[in-house]
Amino acid sequence: MANYAALLVGSVASSLLSRFYFEHGGQNKWVVTLVQSAGFPTLVAAVFLAGRPAAAPRPFLWFSRRFLSVCLIIGALMGVNNLLFSYSSSLLPVSTSSLLLSTQLAFTLVLAVAIVRHPITFVNLNAVVLMTLCSVLLGLRSGDTGESPDRKGYILGFVVTLSAAGLFSAYLPVMELLYREAVSGGFILAVEVQAVMQAMASVVAAVGLAASGGMREEVARWKGSHAVYWLVVATLLVTWQACFMGTAGVIYLTSSLHSGVCMAAVLTINVIGGVVVFGDPFGAEKAIATVLCIWGLSSYLYGEYTKSKKKAADDDDQDKDDDALAGDNDDALKSLTAGRGEAAETV
Repeated sequence: MANYAALLVGSVASSLLSRFYFEHGGQNKWVVTLVQSAGFPTLVAAVFLAGRPAAAPRPFLWFSRRFLSVCLIIGALMGVNNLLFSYSSSLLPVSTSSLLLSTQLAFTLVLAVAIVRHPITFVNLNAVVLMTLCSVLLGLRSGDTGESPDRKGYILGFVVTLSAAGLFSAYLPVMELLYREAVSGGFILAVEVQAVMQAMASVVAAVGLAASGGMREEVARWKGSHAVYWLVVATLLVTWQACFMGTAGVIYLTSSLHSGVCMAAVLTINVIGGVVVFGDPFGAEKAIATVLCIWGLSSYLYGEYTKSKKKAADDDDQDKDDDALAGDNDDALKSLTAGRGEAAETV
């Protein structure tokens, strides 16, 4: 339950605060990119302070050279994905970017089939089609008043947001495969993996930030007190860590596809948050796209519900068959024992 709460609160708060940052004078995308991963020292502290299973190896020393290289590569790609999200937050309203990001469920369904061999069903395909229609519908519109300064900005935001959705959807099944194949000593080892990846993502963001001139001009452009600026940055650090660790926890305990569904549901809540908090325009196209998004999510959830219900019924039938077979074996054994006893008395 803690993982779901962290995912919900972290995702909604970080998305709204990222847009708040750009609405109040923030312009440097590398700052918002950096805060998405720069909270990794809290994970390192948690690794050393939290209790470890007796069978767990020493912190970070169990990484092989190959496994470390894989984590660093994924971390660098995570840094790129964080930059894409930063551009999305600066170019599009929260409601629009959240609807587009929710299409990651369609990408995740396809990649989960390809990478972790998740079975594909009609309801899964239905969800993919509906989510795809959602993004197509948003892509065909030219942008409402207040949606973006110009059509070019809207199209650029559309492209980078879908790219972020696609890259993040690849991250989910890859992490499931990584946890399944290499992490078997408890969730604390998954936290170590996340710490290494986020450290690498922070290096990518820090290099970009330094190349762009640092944060001095960014603070000077802020529309408000410097104390509020640093409070927003600090809160973003915390909320992004909650979001990423909630996602990692859901993947570790369930599956990448289940995590993708949870993320799609949270992003739907972000749409409402963008309209309520920032007054995002909510025209007919966006309303239809929201309905398609919810329909696709509901289709997937219904399919999973019917599948789990059928599996439970099959398990019950199997248990009954096992009990009946055990009862027949007991009766046969009793009959055999009784027959031997009668034969002994006759002799």
